[in-house]
Amino acid sequence: VEFSYPPLKPGEGHDSHSLPEEWKYLPFLALPDGAHNYQEDTVFFHLPPRCGGRTTVYGVSCYRQIEAKALKVRQADITRETVQKSVCVLSQLPLYGLLQAKLQLITHAYFEEKDFSQISILKELYDHMNSSLGSTLLEGSQVYLGLSPRDLVLHFRHKVLILFKLILLEKKVLFYISPVNRLVGALMTVLSLFPGMIEHGLTDCSQYRPRKSLSEDAGLQENTPRLDDYVSVSAADTSNTNLGMGKGGRRMAGNHSLEGQKANVPFSKSEKTCNGAQSSNGTVQRLKVPSRTSPASSESDWETLDPSILEESNLKEGEREKTASEQAENLLSEGMSSESLPITVQPQANTGHTVLVPGLISGLEEDQYGMPLAIFTKGYLCLPYMALQQHHLLSDVTVRGFVAGATNILFRQQKHLSDAVVEIEDAHVQIHDPELRKILNPTTADLRFADYLVKHVTENRDDVFLDGTGWEGGDEWIRAQFSAYLHALLAAMLQPDNEKTLSDFGMAFVAAWKNTHNYRVWNSNKHPALAEVNSSHPFHGQYSVSDVKLRLSHSVQNSERGKKIGNVMVSTSRNVVQTGKAVGQSVGGAFTSAKSAMSSWFSTFTQSTQSLGD
Repeated sequence: VEFSYPPLKPGEGHDSHSLPEEWKYLPFLALPDGAHNYQEDTVFFHLPPRCGGRTTVYGVSCYRQIEAKALKVRQADITRETVQKSVCVLSQLPLYGLLQAKLQLITHAYFEEKDFSQISILKELYDHMNSSLGSTLLEGSQVYLGLSPRDLVLHFRHKVLILFKLILLEKKVLFYISPVNRLVGALMTVLSLFPGMIEHGLTDCSQYRPRKSLSEDAGLQENTPRLDDYVSVSAADTSNTNLGMGKGGRRMAGNHSLEGQKANVPFSKSEKTCNGAQSSNGTVQRLKVPSRTSPASSESDWETLDPSILEESNLKEGEREKTASEQAENLLSEGMSSESLPITVQPQANTGHTVLVPGLISGLEEDQYGMPLAIFTKGYLCLPYMALQQHHLLSDVTVRGFVAGATNILFRQQKHLSDAVVEIEDAHVQIHDPELRKILNPTTADLRFADYLVKHVTENRDDVFLDGTGWEGGDEWIRAQFSAYLHALLAAMLQPDNEKTLSDFGMAFVAAWKNTHNYRVWNSNKHPALAEVNSSHPFHGQYSVSDVKLRLSHSVQNSERGKKIGNVMVSTSRNVVQTGKAVGQSVGGAFTSAKSAMSSWFSTFTQSTQSLGD
């Protein structure tokens, strides 16, 4: 890190190269692996909170390179023919696209100066962002800027639903493509299909520890309390203001410029004490969270809800039965001071559209349906871009799963570290475990749902969406469909004798989902609003001939045999238009090949259809 504003460490200068221990991977995330292959790129990444805090730090970095001879002022440390730098912003708000749009303009202007000592533009960016961006933006559509589910459906088609279900099951999912902007765009767009996930569901998604040497680690365990033994809450958080931030409150921004393995950065001045947060009356509030006994036992911690969490909230059984809205009203009517608010409260400015209340167990801001689901909590990580230096996290015992993005082929080659690899370039979802493939095999109703999305997106491809005013088949419409799908699934879970209803979602899938942490957290609370939601699959109905066609089409697109048939048909049609003797030979050979592939595949298909009917 060449420059940071405000300084990354309090008391140090803007040009200090030292990094907080929690953010030691920052330079490798902001200046991505293989960046020299591209003139410019954009990275979204997540950093762990500082000093055992709770909230993820959201990073956006814009990378560019310039020929050294084009510089007006060439500093002594520039020895290569090209100069590669990144300007980076660290934020407390997940406004990825909005930050990217502003940052790209500033990065371009910074490079156009052709003098990297001109850092005043970076300071101005920090001040501008803190005065213009606030938590109210999380309630509007601007939070989704640059994330297009429409493009995702056009590219992945029916497989979008498989990606959605993979994450619901909290599996280890690795996305792969270069450059980074395509990678992070696709990954974050998939997450945007989950209601409330981008806005409020990622606050706990990067709780990991940087790798230390064994001697350091042993010394740390002996001499210091574990960071995750304490959670700090400050009055500044609960009153939605931030120390040293001026206007706007709960966020921080920073720019860095990175060269080679260095980086240049501006940040927020708001610093919390490591041992607890200072409240307005000068006392330190320190709240104990249940500790894990050892890495070996941590897995069972994730699988079961610790009763002490409920006990610590000091709620009686009767109070626990109240609806979320009643709890919120009680907090207000009792006139509680900000110091006595529960640990999970992280207030957001509400615009009147949705009432959000703190989840007593998830710690996330939840709506009346319990959204967002607590997927990215308790050691399930979301890392839109992973540097090679973070590779050890994939096999870390304290990480129970992840949705991560990588551009380095080493990540993709080690298949044993993930449950699924998503090849974005080819729209290929490679699931290693046959049992998991079976669980995720779409039901007839699921295929209808996916086909409905694909048809609406492809049919309206070239009309009203050019100006972004369309509804059906547009980005907001697609998110609404997935929201309705998830609400219907949740409502069906609450119904007695619901086996027939749930079979439309896939009984194997439902059984697997019931064992996940996010389902258990959701199910531990009451959600009366779901009583008004239709509890059947949006596309349930009688099996018909069109469903057979759908199943056939899906199987052709997704099975190895199906791909062979597709290739045979392509070669056949290519040969038909040729002339002369070669035509007869080629077509004859191609048709023989097609016939054998088709008969072999069709026998498998009829068996699977028969079992589906049973």
